[in-house]
Amino acid sequence: MSRVKVSVQRLDHGKDLPLPEIQTELSAGVDLLAAVEGNIELTPGDRTIVPTGLMIALPAGFEVQIRPRSGLAIKSGITVLNSPGTIDADYRGEIGAIMINQGQETFTIKRGMRIAQMVVVPVVGIEWVETDTLPETTRGAGGFGSTGTDGI
Repeated sequence: MSRVKVSVQRLDHGKDLPLPEIQTELSAGVDLLAAVEGNIELTPGDRTIVPTGLMIALPAGFEVQIRPRSGLAIKSGITVLNSPGTIDADYRGEIGAIMINQGQETFTIKRGMRIAQMVVVPVVGIEWVETDTLPETTRGAGGFGSTGTDGI
């Protein structure tokens, strides 16, 4: 697996926390840790930005995506609200995860808890080519379930 070097700066409220690490050899991303001073009680339906205590400088041509952790989602209904959240290569502020409790019970976010995944992804720029017609396809304009749901 190739790796990209990303400069990272720890903020004062995250200096005692370890940097995010790959958990297994083929993991796509790293788990972000909650750099909260005290516990955050996230009641059902509530949302908050959870600080990570990290700022990064991505190389041009990359973005970071902030994604939910599947275990938190299935076990507690905790997810990243704007999933995936995008961090552009020119952003220099603190990384925060917009978390929401879609579960039925209050969830406690504690200092150092692994709250979300961060994946570094290459991006391709866009150049518009305006036209009066588009090439035809079998699917055409069909969307939102137009291909059906039967697996047989």
